[in-house]
Amino acid sequence: MIKLIYATTNKSKIDIMQKSLEALDIEILSLNDVSTSKLSKIEENGSSPLENARIKALAYYNALGLPLFSCDSGLYIDGLDENRQPGINVRGPCDHMSDEEAITYYSALANEMGGSMVAQYKNAICLILSNEKIYEYMGDDIASEPFIITGKPHKKRNECFPIDSLSVHINSDRYYLDMEDMQYTTAFAAGFKDFFCRTLKPA
Repeated sequence: MIKLIYATTNKSKIDIMQKSLEALDIEILSLNDVSTSKLSKIEENGSSPLENARIKALAYYNALGLPLFSCDSGLYIDGLDENRQPGINVRGPCDHMSDEEAITYYSALANEMGGSMVAQYKNAICLILSNEKIYEYMGDDIASEPFIITGKPHKKRNECFPIDSLSVHINSDRYYLDMEDMQYTTAFAAGFKDFFCRTLKPA
């Protein structure tokens, strides 16, 4: 079995990745399982999800010296001016809003655009197995499916994922929080699985 550190402490992200890769012979550890005391705060100053994934992966690999990967994502909204696109700053221009502040912000933005807007998360990954084996990817198959952000928040909350409370499935017009399988977070599972199959395949 291959052990890889997922460079995050976010339990929800770890759970999603473990579910995506459950058919593979990979054990996913997190930063909670290793000591990061020697690592100072990482400044994620990239201009894209892929750049930020690379920045985090290199910083953690240089500190730990262990095989690991980092992921990052950006939110992109159809019809929104480029200078207002959330992109990597999902929690606002300074990326600092609380969950409730983010819900208020995006519901107001949806209402500004007529009550709803179509959005998509674009995801990126950087996997470092050694100094010579670094793999990066940001393809459509690891992006979320397009979904609706509505101006009417759901009463439920998903900690660390505030936009879930505003997310509606395009075809069924149902809140994802009312669906047993939140498809917009699991649609990319096959893409991540293929990525690891390609990069971890024996030479």
